[in-house]
Amino acid sequence: MQENKGSFPVQTVIRLADYGAVPDTGEDTQLAMRRAIEAAAALARPALIECAAGRYDFYTDEAVRAPYYITNTASETENPDITRTIGLLFRGLCNVTLDGKGALFVFHGKQTMFVIDACEQIEIRNLHVDYHCPTVVEMTVVESGSHHLDVRVHPDSHYEIENGRLFWIGDGWRFHEGPMQQFERESGTTWRIDNLIEQATFAEEKEPGLLRLNFVKAPVLPVGAVLQARDGIRDQVGVLMVESRDVRWHHVGMHFMHGLGMVGQFSENLTLENVELAPRLETGRTVAAFADFVHLSGCRGTIRVADCRFAGAHDDAINVHGTYLRIVGQPEDNRIRVRFMHPQTYGIKAFHPGDAVDFVRGATLEHYADNVVKSVRIISQREIELSLQQAVPSDIRQGDAVENVTWTPEVEIVRNRFTGIPTRGILVSTCRRVLIEDNEFDRMAMSAILVADEAWEWYESGRVADLSIRGNRFIACGSTELAVILIKPEAPELGDQVQIHRHIRIERNEFMLNEAAALDARHTDELVFIDNSIACTQKAPTEENTIRLTSCTGIELSGNRYRQGNR
Repeated sequence: MQENKGSFPVQTVIRLADYGAVPDTGEDTQLAMRRAIEAAAALARPALIECAAGRYDFYTDEAVRAPYYITNTASETENPDITRTIGLLFRGLCNVTLDGKGALFVFHGKQTMFVIDACEQIEIRNLHVDYHCPTVVEMTVVESGSHHLDVRVHPDSHYEIENGRLFWIGDGWRFHEGPMQQFERESGTTWRIDNLIEQATFAEEKEPGLLRLNFVKAPVLPVGAVLQARDGIRDQVGVLMVESRDVRWHHVGMHFMHGLGMVGQFSENLTLENVELAPRLETGRTVAAFADFVHLSGCRGTIRVADCRFAGAHDDAINVHGTYLRIVGQPEDNRIRVRFMHPQTYGIKAFHPGDAVDFVRGATLEHYADNVVKSVRIISQREIELSLQQAVPSDIRQGDAVENVTWTPEVEIVRNRFTGIPTRGILVSTCRRVLIEDNEFDRMAMSAILVADEAWEWYESGRVADLSIRGNRFIACGSTELAVILIKPEAPELGDQVQIHRHIRIERNEFMLNEAAALDARHTDELVFIDNSIACTQKAPTEENTIRLTSCTGIELSGNRYRQGNR
């Protein structure tokens, strides 16, 4: 160890090499990294863990195993064991930096690569992270016939054929069925399709790495199309930041993440700067995330995502939201029982004493009361009893829900690029200030930006009250049904005169449309859409055919420019 006097506060340098890690050997780095982290914890003062350049391998044999409930991952049926296999565990640390010095960490088998638990002032920088054998497999169409497809399997994807059925295999995993996507290299476009492996009547190996899939009638696919497949079970995540604050990722490459991606859960002040969430170019792969890239639930403080690149996910790039819990009982005047309703979210610490909560009509999303949590009692991993400082409203109805509004963040998403995303670029649902500025969204298959809010399916809250979308560039995003920017609160009895979201400004953006509308806004008050440039290749764009408004009030539409063509 040595003192690093070039920074403030002074950090004690802990070299990974001093704990037995030797790069580029293929040996397991788990124990060496654990000892280095333990040394940083024992210092009780600022520490810098420093790596030498090179490749470090992390295997599951010596990995930490610990239970964690993680939002939006898997239900009790899908994955009854919540034990996570953890590569790097930071628990209870304060003011610790991991500097990779450009190193590459390669993980073998399904792992939650980083857990940052109950920590403060953590920085991860100058590091690349990847999988040895990604759990999203890839193959490229090399021949397309009327009854067959010949596909070249990527060298990092491994398989076996059993009685004519193709199975994908890796370190501790095997699957046949699951979601599939198609990727077009020329445009960088990705979209979801039916799993052709499941549809094939017979699979055979023509030579190592070259497979023939036989069909009664083969799907029509162009030569060069890339097919991506996974099993769909989110049993791990890429990163878990839980009950932590002031966590910063800087100059990091996240080149593959299994399960859900970088997850923030009841954490405060999270920053991603100059992070590349994309495959390493030298691998030739097209997928970097099994599901979402960044998923933040129940966070607060400031969420900042700046100067990052998002390319090659199997779900949304960024999702920021809270969680509605349904009211299922009222034991006393100031007590309620609430329940996690969506199968994939449960067990998390959703409330703390002193948290402010809003009461929401599940049928209409209308806020009708507020209160403060006095105490919390866990009944089960699905149900919680809340004692409140004041009496519960007397007019609770079946299906009503509560939202923890203390744990809602401000959000800044600036100067990022999104491509190769099959769903949405950004989902954002928070009542605090949100800025989405100077980003480029290239061919999102669904809406580039979605402002939702619903308490009947995903139970992802909440109301938006201060959102600015400005200076962004939208290239061929959306579809006939899904606008580039979609503001769509959903509830079964949402009346025509009810406004859920408010104070949304969309200005100085450039829209390059194909068939999608630029804006579809519903149930919004104080909606401003000004000084935007809208071009369309399919038709002459006008305000009438590119802007759809339903049950909106306080509308300002001015200074927008419309033209037909690409520019």
